[in-house]
Amino acid sequence: MRKLAINRILITSLLLFSLASAAGAEAKTPEVETIVKRANLAAYYAGKDGRATVKMTITDAQKRVREREFTILRRDQEDGGRQQFYVYFKQPSDVKGMVFMVHKFIDKDDDRWLYLPALDLVKRIAASDKRTSFVGSDYFYEDVSGRGLDEDEHQLIETTETCYVVENRPKDPKSVEFQSYTVWIDKKTFLPLKAEYLDPEGQLYRRVEALKIEEIEGYPTVVESRVDNLTGGGFTISRFSHIDFDINLKEDLFTERYLRRPPREAKR
Repeated sequence: MRKLAINRILITSLLLFSLASAAGAEAKTPEVETIVKRANLAAYYAGKDGRATVKMTITDAQKRVREREFTILRRDQEDGGRQQFYVYFKQPSDVKGMVFMVHKFIDKDDDRWLYLPALDLVKRIAASDKRTSFVGSDYFYEDVSGRGLDEDEHQLIETTETCYVVENRPKDPKSVEFQSYTVWIDKKTFLPLKAEYLDPEGQLYRRVEALKIEEIEGYPTVVESRVDNLTGGGFTISRFSHIDFDINLKEDLFTERYLRRPPREAKR
């Protein structure tokens, strides 16, 4: 009887320990708002500023291939807050000298400009156009600087061994072409690894993936990504090189006067 009582105590203790461990593990899962904020910081706010060369390969449904090469500059005004982006196109000849610039805000729509050298024209990109093709690729203008966190409702729908899986639904469905999108976020780095978009009928139509990640100057960094147009059949792959962080970019580089006169930092 004594042995049976000891065994019961041992089983009860093990059960309580298991329950406590499970509760502790559950308590360690961050709130969904914390997850998406950290993912946004990891994806768009590495260092105080940064520069990279991007080679973009666009393949359409007929397997025809086009390429783009550009330099992207980024400057943060505050961590998780306002930012400035400057994209200078180097190749091919039909887009050489073109510039795309973004002033990203948190409490209002971003300001976006596109300079077309062939026409010597500066064009403002309307907020309604932010989810249209970026220079003929499967990326959108919005993908360059990121989507505002407050534009969506976020829900943690799954936690795997390696990822937090977050479903995002637009607060203003009429302003976008999707019903929702789900993002897989790496637990260690908080980098978004994959995003899948559903159309208004609930069909998967777009996928964005990080194909390769490297640690650069202490920051986990996506160095190759891919976007698939699952309805049209095309896809675009971007490869990032010559990546630098914390290079002390000046604020005046991100002003309209540099749309027609690219700074040397963009031409490197």
